[in-house]
Amino acid sequence: MSLFGSIEVSASGMAAERTRAELLVQNIANSETTRTPEGGPYRRQDVVFTSEEQSSPFSAVFQNEVGTGVAVSDVVTDTRDPIKRYMPGHPDADANGYVAFPNISPAEDMVDLLNSQRSYAANVAAISSVKDMISRSIDIMRS
Repeated sequence: MSLFGSIEVSASGMAAERTRAELLVQNIANSETTRTPEGGPYRRQDVVFTSEEQSSPFSAVFQNEVGTGVAVSDVVTDTRDPIKRYMPGHPDADANGYVAFPNISPAEDMVDLLNSQRSYAANVAAISSVKDMISRSIDIMRS
């Protein structure tokens, strides 16, 4: 794989992790939402990653190498039953006084968010390393 192809693979990872982080933040922000336009409590969402061939326009000029990156293939909605809490004075309480809350663990989503942030940072570091290699190669060619 060429250096430009490596950048393309890391860029695909960054884009996928950005989407994942956006959904995790949305889940955390809506962890107490009991009413949505669709009806009922908010439903947790998560991404499904898949491998995808990546090719850089720069590397295509020199070689026909294709790297395997990552892409978001789907956004899935959690189908688990909501958590019921007894709150008879709540406006969304049912006849028995129970309110349906999203089945979301903010602590779990924070751990996933940290994991996503670290994966994003790893891709940034990989791109930075490739950029340094390209710069050093140009310096060597000048000599």
